[in-house]
Amino acid sequence: MGFFDSEIVQQEAKQLFEDYQSLIQLGSNYGKFDREGKKMFISQMEEMMDRYRIFMKRFELSEDFMAKMTVEQLKTQLSQFGVTPQQMFDQMHLTLERMKSELEKQT
Repeated sequence: MGFFDSEIVQQEAKQLFEDYQSLIQLGSNYGKFDREGKKMFISQMEEMMDRYRIFMKRFELSEDFMAKMTVEQLKTQLSQFGVTPQQMFDQMHLTLERMKSELEKQT
């Protein structure tokens, strides 16, 4: 059975995508959030990035051809912006750390 044939993988990918879309939509109002709302949003984004990182690691470790192709496609797409997957995760982490730092300054 291929990586993408797994019902668990399909469900997890679908849930990850839906959760990400919801957070991005919610994040468009970030500036209107109160302090606690901003903390919750940052926490949810950190959790999302952890889930995404784990999901991508499973792709990388898989022997399935389609999983390997998916990783290569991601690398190719990111390289067009001069970024590796690790740099993407590092940048997301830095952004969330900056957001936390800004919240701390507001106290």
